[in-house]
Amino acid sequence: MKKIFTILLLSCLGCFHLQAQTINDGLMMSKQTLCTGLLYTQDQWKNYWEGTLKRDNLNIGKVTTQSLAWMATYGISNKLNAIAMLPYVKTKASMGTLHSMEGVQDLTLALKYNFFTNKTEKTTLRFFAVGAFSTPLTDYTPDFLPLSIGLHSTTLQGRFTTYFAMSSGLFVTGSAGYTYRGNVKLDRPSYYTDGQINNTDEVWMPNVFDFFVAAGYRKHGLQAELNYAQQNTLSGSDIRRQDMPFVSNRMNYGKAGALVMYYLPQPRGLAVRGAVTYTVSGRNVGQSTTLMGGLLYTFIFSKTDVDNAAQ
Repeated sequence: MKKIFTILLLSCLGCFHLQAQTINDGLMMSKQTLCTGLLYTQDQWKNYWEGTLKRDNLNIGKVTTQSLAWMATYGISNKLNAIAMLPYVKTKASMGTLHSMEGVQDLTLALKYNFFTNKTEKTTLRFFAVGAFSTPLTDYTPDFLPLSIGLHSTTLQGRFTTYFAMSSGLFVTGSAGYTYRGNVKLDRPSYYTDGQINNTDEVWMPNVFDFFVAAGYRKHGLQAELNYAQQNTLSGSDIRRQDMPFVSNRMNYGKAGALVMYYLPQPRGLAVRGAVTYTVSGRNVGQSTTLMGGLLYTFIFSKTDVDNAAQ
């Protein structure tokens, strides 16, 4: 009954599989090159997992989450990129009395470092290390799931990514990350979870492990891939029978998806991006279908060619 707001990094750091030289892909922006734009995402679900029990809930009907996210990636050098992302999120339920919520969610900042490259005439192998930080920018409440716009937790993430590509354009990427999540405060003096009453407004948040794999084709301004993402919350309780989800619930999922990005011939530097993902397995999350589309533009502040700006 919970939409995972990993649109944007798995907190990002999750919600949305937003990739455009992001923290979990195998691409880098060249030095003095900026890729920025807006990405729109719509996520819908009716069925969800209450713990491991799959069910629906006629009191809320279909839950829809919409997000418009600004993102930017800048090449500090050919080996070091800075990434920023900020979404505006709106949620609503098609039935029942729960009111919709909307607002600015969490700012994500990250550094991505290409610490190893082995390039031959036919293959390219790269290893990346990433550090990411996210924090809420507004005082939205996380205590209204599944319609809260986020979890309101400050996070730190470290991840490792491997990228292998052939001269034919075929590539594979694998990425794994660990996210530390800070405690969350509620607007009430006590709460019940995991079989006990807690006389405090502070909620301990379990940390998260995730991995992402993708395979596809990237050449001549076209990127097309199939991907799979898995998130595992390392502890936490299940949704109680007939209850609302809670911010510290164990929220696990497996999502399969496809993504296409294409740099238009004119104007040079403008790219269109589209993606679809579907939740194939889960625990305390909605079985959602997510559609994403957006426009990205690459600004080059050196003599680098647009086609080679994303290495």
